[in-house]
Amino acid sequence: MSDFAADAERIMAWADELAAFTEEPGKLTCTFLTDAHQRTALWLADTMRACGFDEVRRDDIGNVIGRYGADAGMIDPRRVVTGSHYDTVRDAGRYDGRLGILLPMALVARLSAQGRRLPVDLEVVAFAEEEGVRFGSTYLGSSAFVGRFDPALLERADASGVTVREAVQAAGGDPDALARPATAPSPAIAHYFEVHIEQGPVLLDAGQPLGVVTAIAGAERRRLHLAGTASHAGTTPMHLRRDAACAAAEIVLAVEGLCANVPGLVGTVGQLSVPDGAVNVVPGACVLSLDVRAGADDVRDAALARIDAAIDAITAQRNIDCGRQTLLRGPAVPCDVSGQAAWQRALSAVNVPAYALPSGAGHDAVMMSSVTPVSMLFVRCGNGGISHNPREIVDVADVALALAATHAFLLEGAGLGA
Repeated sequence: MSDFAADAERIMAWADELAAFTEEPGKLTCTFLTDAHQRTALWLADTMRACGFDEVRRDDIGNVIGRYGADAGMIDPRRVVTGSHYDTVRDAGRYDGRLGILLPMALVARLSAQGRRLPVDLEVVAFAEEEGVRFGSTYLGSSAFVGRFDPALLERADASGVTVREAVQAAGGDPDALARPATAPSPAIAHYFEVHIEQGPVLLDAGQPLGVVTAIAGAERRRLHLAGTASHAGTTPMHLRRDAACAAAEIVLAVEGLCANVPGLVGTVGQLSVPDGAVNVVPGACVLSLDVRAGADDVRDAALARIDAAIDAITAQRNIDCGRQTLLRGPAVPCDVSGQAAWQRALSAVNVPAYALPSGAGHDAVMMSSVTPVSMLFVRCGNGGISHNPREIVDVADVALALAATHAFLLEGAGLGA
């Protein structure tokens, strides 16, 4: 969409500017309430004001919030919120999260320069924390925004012994305000949407620049502890071994096979270790992770049941004991049907096919869904879809299309949440 090309170029330049605020020279690392993080927040607030937002504020957790009021002719306009997170993983790419902040900022700058307003009160929220890198807990920013911050997290410490409470105080926030009983956002939020890079290769493989997200996958993570018998590698016959690593290898392949042909289902063993292993010892123990995700909880749970049955069969056949520990269980979050339809119409308006796909990654939209309907627009990634990596990239032409689609989406925004 050539009409938005200059705005898209501005977004790319902004992303480059923000990448200069980092904890590690030569790498983009910006974790919650570090100096780099606070400089990023200051840049965002200053740039929002320059874009023409009516109000810009920073809350106690460090979220930066800009409001662009509705057209004066609108009676009781709906409150629509958009945004994403500005913290990063270590040695990150520069578009994960941040694209969903910078894109609506550029759209407001465009509207303000033209003297135009939308049919909704639009809030753009730069969420302070989503990744969980510094304190090991995700969605700190969005949970505080919707009044669902867990006060127990204030006493959680980082690797240097600094607590969340101390970090919030040092940044000028009030931790006691975060600990107060939850209250619903006021006025009520009619709809939340998030523009985000896909963080995967699906759109790239399909040749599609944009995609409408159908659901954010629900995940279950486990740790498996396999116990066999450590024995001498030279003197223990093959048929008498209780090899925990061989059982683990079969489990890894079973997870792959059982998740391979179900649309929207993924299963991963990302960690595997042999404690106290040695080159001349039959492994007596093995610890491995299991991560299963799907856009529908029943699909995920059915897969877990099949995987459990396979694990039982493998361990019984090899005479291996297996302990299972659940680390995380999060429900799937379906995207609002009316929101999906609005995105489909917006894509049609800019002559882009309405390609639909689920999100396998978590987003701030998960937390926002506790108070309002949510929707998401994905933007195609280059470099094979890689993300959380300095090779993460988006094409400026795709960003221009996303801007045009978001503009079309918001022009009919009075109907969102109806």
